[in-house]
Amino acid sequence: VQLIESGGGLVQAGDSLSLSCVASGLTFGENHMAWFRQEPGKDRDFVAAVTENGDRTNYADSVKGRFTVSRENAKNTVYLQMTNLKPEDTAVYYCAANPVFGMVESEYTYWGQGTQVTVSS
Repeated sequence: VQLIESGGGLVQAGDSLSLSCVASGLTFGENHMAWFRQEPGKDRDFVAAVTENGDRTNYADSVKGRFTVSRENAKNTVYLQMTNLKPEDTAVYYCAANPVFGMVESEYTYWGQGTQVTVSS
């Protein structure tokens, strides 16, 4: 199984950025997908999740109203659209896949390598 994230970069506060994660080696449409993020020296935190068919989403309170998670099963891809970015959004962003829908890191089986998002003030 491979999950490959892309789209990270350096932006200014208030800017938008879109992350993508392409999955292979698994039945994408049978897996719920999530985004987590990790700051240096801190635990990996839940950001957003979407069910296997995209009919339900869940967000961390810190990103509600600013981030949108979506997926295209035909392309084995999950997205994270981030708007009104803040310096505290700076982190390495990871996508994850699991047959069970949840917000807990330990519940997710497959992980990408991460992509860095840096928001300057």
